[in-house]
Amino acid sequence: MKNSFGNQITVTIFGESHGNGIGVVMDGLAPGIKVDEAFIRGQLSKRRPAGKISTARREQDEYTIESGVFNGYTTGTPVCIVIPNTAQHSKDYSATRSKARPGHADYTAYCKYHGYEDYRGGGHFSGRITAGLVAAGGLLIPALEKKGIRIATHMSRCAGIDDRGFEVLQADIDQLNQQDFPVLSARSAADMKAVIEAAAAEGDSVGGILETVITGLPAGLGEPWFDTVEGLLSHGLFSIPAVKGVSFGDGFALADQRGSVANDPFRYENGQAVTAKNSNGGINGGITNGMPLLIRTVIKPTPSIYQEQETIDFIKKEETTLQIAGRHDPCIVHRARVVVDSICAMVVADLLTGRFGTDYLGGEE
Repeated sequence: MKNSFGNQITVTIFGESHGNGIGVVMDGLAPGIKVDEAFIRGQLSKRRPAGKISTARREQDEYTIESGVFNGYTTGTPVCIVIPNTAQHSKDYSATRSKARPGHADYTAYCKYHGYEDYRGGGHFSGRITAGLVAAGGLLIPALEKKGIRIATHMSRCAGIDDRGFEVLQADIDQLNQQDFPVLSARSAADMKAVIEAAAAEGDSVGGILETVITGLPAGLGEPWFDTVEGLLSHGLFSIPAVKGVSFGDGFALADQRGSVANDPFRYENGQAVTAKNSNGGINGGITNGMPLLIRTVIKPTPSIYQEQETIDFIKKEETTLQIAGRHDPCIVHRARVVVDSICAMVVADLLTGRFGTDYLGGEE
């Protein structure tokens, strides 16, 4: 029953949706990483719900750093960040305790934990737990940017509406990291919001695809076979609730291409090896080639919908129906963006530390 991830830098998450609080412990961080608490708060605000396209549960995410930071810098000992829960409505779940919500982990959690699990709001399986991951990312992302590494994610697709793709990378990264609703086209943003609100009005939900770019990575990160860059990023990204697919570069479109199209020709620019295009997403043989990493992550429709659904009562062992109450998102794609950024930051920081040493991210330049 492991809740930790990483090799050189390990991240452990804890807490339940309706418990006293949630949080994260980060071990293996270099001493001397500047901790920008305003940036961490800003990242947490991107994950919080807002408006008619999100749940009515409003948590302020006023975190505290319990250890590992002194005078604004990491000390090299474990960093523990705690985020209190303040807006739980646990009574919403008592009436349906033994009914498996379709698309949720209620039944599988009961099978694994033999009925001892905290079922309220999904317990430890709740998307609420991702706030701790975002806090961890809020510490790591500025440290990566000091090394010239930048991360940004947009809603490439939502409920059948497409956003434009990345064009001028650094400008697009700047734009996305300043937005709460991460879309590159204003027209697409308006259309997506309209579709999300329409689904909410029908008691339903929608999903989408997030597209992430990571720039500034050196060539040579990753290991062949079991610790490939794709493998480690996929491992981390699939830990996010509602993620059902991860691909790199052209992804599944490569299946319909010939090798003459799928291959990325190499050339030199100003003495630097580059590829003429980036169908493979900046990775060859599981190792970075110095080009931008391109990742697509599929987010399924939010499983909590207000329509009546067929299900089972797994304690009474009978078929039944369920119509949920409570406060739920008609779409979580926009909120998941910052979680994806944070997971990518965790994996990249771990890879860099493994390649260049434990002090790589520490100290002031």
